[in-house]
Amino acid sequence: MEVILLERIEKLGQMGDTVAVKTGFARNYLLPQKKALRATKANQERFESQRVQLEAANLQRRDEAQAVAAKLDNLSILVIRQAGEGGMLYGSVSGRDVADTIKEAGFSIERRQVNLDNPIKSLGSYPVRVSLHPEVAVTVIVTVARSQEEADRAAKAAQAAPVAEEEELVEGEDQADVVEAEQAEDDSEV
Repeated sequence: MEVILLERIEKLGQMGDTVAVKTGFARNYLLPQKKALRATKANQERFESQRVQLEAANLQRRDEAQAVAAKLDNLSILVIRQAGEGGMLYGSVSGRDVADTIKEAGFSIERRQVNLDNPIKSLGSYPVRVSLHPEVAVTVIVTVARSQEEADRAAKAAQAAPVAEEEELVEGEDQADVVEAEQAEDDSEV
């Protein structure tokens, strides 16, 4: 089935494109969500007459999404769950849980805007993509821990790890300088 897109759809096309999609995708998603029109001459003319208004509305929604994205980008949220000794959760953290936690942080997003391919099933920190608009997406860091204290310890350890790596690099460079000096002395003695 051919449809005319009324907004940009990721991996499908831009506003105004006429694309061929499977019938079920068009009937069950694109048409009911008002993201597309059937590709007929009447709908093509209707789209062309409304194109300016649609583009203006899209631009306004994108600007609003970019303003929210500036505040939301690199937000770090904490989800507390029970877990076993091996770090595996009793249950999982889904997109709904992430959306609810972001709402508690003071942002208004819907569950369908959270792009989580698979539920989170173990403790740790995970980057999660949030699509605020078809053209605007941000990454939110979701930390899953047993308690607030455990999350604080993990955050401190994560901050200390880069410092430790830098120290190891400096020590490694110092050792390399010593080895080079020893080799230079050996070469001069020969």
